[in-house]
Amino acid sequence: MDHVDAVVIGAGVVGLAVGRALAQRGLETIVLERAKAIGTGTSSRNSEVLHAGIYYGAGSLKARLCVDGRNALYAFCESHGVEHRRCGKLIVARGDAQVAKLSGIENAARANGVADLRRLSAEQARSLEPALRADAALLSPSTGIVDSHGLMLALQGDLERAGGALALLSPVDAIELGKGEHCVDVGGDSSMQLSAGIVVNAAGLWAPGVASRTAGLSPGHVPEQKFAKGNYFALSGQAPFSRLIYPIPVEAGLGVHLTLDLAGQARFGPDVEWLDIASPDEIDYCVDPMRGEGFYADIRDYWPGLVDGALQPAYSGVRPKLNGPGETARDFVIQGPAEHGIAGLVNLFGIESPGMTGCLAIADEVVTRLER
Repeated sequence: MDHVDAVVIGAGVVGLAVGRALAQRGLETIVLERAKAIGTGTSSRNSEVLHAGIYYGAGSLKARLCVDGRNALYAFCESHGVEHRRCGKLIVARGDAQVAKLSGIENAARANGVADLRRLSAEQARSLEPALRADAALLSPSTGIVDSHGLMLALQGDLERAGGALALLSPVDAIELGKGEHCVDVGGDSSMQLSAGIVVNAAGLWAPGVASRTAGLSPGHVPEQKFAKGNYFALSGQAPFSRLIYPIPVEAGLGVHLTLDLAGQARFGPDVEWLDIASPDEIDYCVDPMRGEGFYADIRDYWPGLVDGALQPAYSGVRPKLNGPGETARDFVIQGPAEHGIAGLVNLFGIESPGMTGCLAIADEVVTRLER
């Protein structure tokens, strides 16, 4: 059995950020990844948006870690040459009922420490984005976009420069908790056992499964996970917008919004498609072209110029939800020794959006909880 100071399970954006933080504190750290490459799950199947911290409940982990993480991530991208753009976004309202909701969104954002939102009239919104149809809008200058793969490569680079290591094709079959040392059984072609004083489960969609295979952890500390698939469609042709365009949020998501990649290509999504599956291994990431038919009406509500046939299936992602359809949205769960009583163990559950934005702040939070 090989010994290291810390094992991090999952090489998505959060796992890499946690591994980096531990390695930079002088701990011999290895990040285990079940796939053949980093960030093949939720981290690479999203909108690549750097969120401002607008929508989340005051005092929630999502709110705090998004705002703190956003500031840290912009600085990280600047210092590490990660391609990004602070393009801003417009949250648009149509009709009196939606316009009334803008005030609630603005107040929630201010409570979270987002102080730069600006209320716009219909005329002001159209002066920024002439193709837009809106009765009112909120401008968020702090919202941006980032090259998610470039971000993960930069985090991996810092991890390795600090002496940490990445092991691909290394699924975790089981964990046995001990007093001061934990044993991690690693499967794959090169199976091995690792002992470590610190184990961080940042396995994303697979995190509850890893926790359920952890001997010594009470089943009561393993939440039931739900899976909400989000489908994206790409716009053929030139995008008429220079900013991201978001409608009023809907249940389980932020509505069918328009995002831009760093080349200026527009894509729309995600929608919400609840999956009736027991394991993320059952996920089918194919995008049904017929789902695009439902996108047109939603998009034309704020962009009436969208022509028939302009949307093409692009990709999909799956949110690791802790709530099901019709249930209140859940906060991130970062479960450390204070919650389960086991020194050196942290489980992260339900790390969906804004997990990428908050990755550096999440890593700092994990370290703090380990040190308590």
